[in-house]
Amino acid sequence: MLVTLRIKNLALVSDLTLELQRGCNAITGETGAGKSIIIGALSLMLGERADRTLIRDGEEGCAVEAIFELADPKLRSRIKLFLDENGLEPCEANQLFLKRTFTHGGTNRQFINGSPTTLNVLAAIGEWLLDMHGPHDHQSLLHPAKQLDILDAFGGLEKARAEFAGLVDRRRAKEAEKSALVVDERTYAQQLDLLRFQVQEISAARLQPGEDETVEQEFQRASNAARLLQISQAASNALSESDDALLTQSGTIGRLLAELQRVDAGAAHLTALHSQANSVLRELQSELSRYAEKVDIDPARLAELEERLNLLNTLKRKYGHSLADVIAAGEAAAKKLSALESRDAELARLNAELAALDADIQRAGKQLSAARKKVIPQLAKAVSRQLEDLGFKQSRFDIEQKTAEGGSSPLNSSGMDVIEFQFAPNPGEASRPLRAIASSGEMARVMLALKTVLAAQDEIPVLVFDEVDANVGGETANAVGEKMRQIAARRQVLCITHLPQVAASAEAHYVVSKQTKNGRTISEIHLLDQRSRVTELARMLGGQSDAARKHAEALLK
Repeated sequence: MLVTLRIKNLALVSDLTLELQRGCNAITGETGAGKSIIIGALSLMLGERADRTLIRDGEEGCAVEAIFELADPKLRSRIKLFLDENGLEPCEANQLFLKRTFTHGGTNRQFINGSPTTLNVLAAIGEWLLDMHGPHDHQSLLHPAKQLDILDAFGGLEKARAEFAGLVDRRRAKEAEKSALVVDERTYAQQLDLLRFQVQEISAARLQPGEDETVEQEFQRASNAARLLQISQAASNALSESDDALLTQSGTIGRLLAELQRVDAGAAHLTALHSQANSVLRELQSELSRYAEKVDIDPARLAELEERLNLLNTLKRKYGHSLADVIAAGEAAAKKLSALESRDAELARLNAELAALDADIQRAGKQLSAARKKVIPQLAKAVSRQLEDLGFKQSRFDIEQKTAEGGSSPLNSSGMDVIEFQFAPNPGEASRPLRAIASSGEMARVMLALKTVLAAQDEIPVLVFDEVDANVGGETANAVGEKMRQIAARRQVLCITHLPQVAASAEAHYVVSKQTKNGRTISEIHLLDQRSRVTELARMLGGQSDAARKHAEALLK
């Protein structure tokens, strides 16, 4: 559920915190009091474009914060996985914290559990948490694709639909393989020539993993051989050949230390240290001699290494950034060459696999269509019952199903059916598609009927209804209130309404009002107690007369 909504510096709101209840929450108030600001704040949480003209006059920016309590284990698990995949902080105490800010200067920032994130990520997580329905949002019901989603959700056909979609995806992948093989003869010959050249060029190089690093090191040594020999010989001379060689000086030091030891036996350790140092110097001289002997000034070897290094670098420029990429490219080219050279056999294999997939698609598509055919009368009957409660005593709700026959290419991954919701509000009239209905009041009630029927299947925990009861009155208003209560038995509902019958059906009732403080107009919202609810419902009924208050009290009972 949505536990807390805080709005700061948005339109007429200075700093407003709304603590919401479980079940149905009704929000009422005079026209222009600021009820739409709550819808605007929630829309911002769903990723709607930020309108900077809504920032409160005199303020640099605005902020919206929401805290959701994740009671459902399934939703909690899904949110945890989503947060992990996007590198966001986990929830604490099963509460999810969302925040969005924007300023006049263009700064737009979003946070989930305190972690900065993108607007797309915020919108994605919002779609799992909250579903909004305004006076015009029921237009989504006019699209056959949405109607098909509703039918499948009601019938629990998502698994069968996903299996069908998987078959279609596999068929598309096989078609792509086939398209790569089915080319004209000239293109086919060109591809063969190119692949053969690539395979020959890479295989002829006889590449070894990591070879480029080894060759590079050897090339550096060979290209600097003369200098290396000069340096090693100079170091060797400094040790033993020159007049002031270190080993000569070391001998002088050794004789002095021997004399020192004869005078003072306690200086023996100095003689030992000298012996060690002298031994190290002689070992260094031997290693330098061996190093100099191995330095080979060989112009032919240098040229060979340079040629090999140039070849390796050329292959890397053509086929990848590393030698491993070049080797992988050679293997891929060889595999594709083999497939092209045996094109007829490959095409025969792919055609056989496509034929088998077509048969599976037809079978799965027909099974899905048959399952939908069984569900259609159940959904139509359930919606018709709800519409009867909403004032359509003799209306008719039908669902037309058109199924594509035969063919190997289904319409799309959702199946072989096109669904059309049809409605006849009055007796004696033919059913017409929902898109042909002009009355917004009729459309709102059809949407509410569908939402009531689908409440058990709907996984979104918070539903927001913004004046969907427009153009409704009388006994129908009582029915709308009852439908809201039924939906709220399974979901948290926020309902912005002008109908007292609907507001009275809610477990919690909030009123939005405008106040003038320090010369500024601000919107405030308050949770009403029982006495205040009677006063607000009486206002909605037309005044504070005794009759209006008694009517309000009767509605609350």
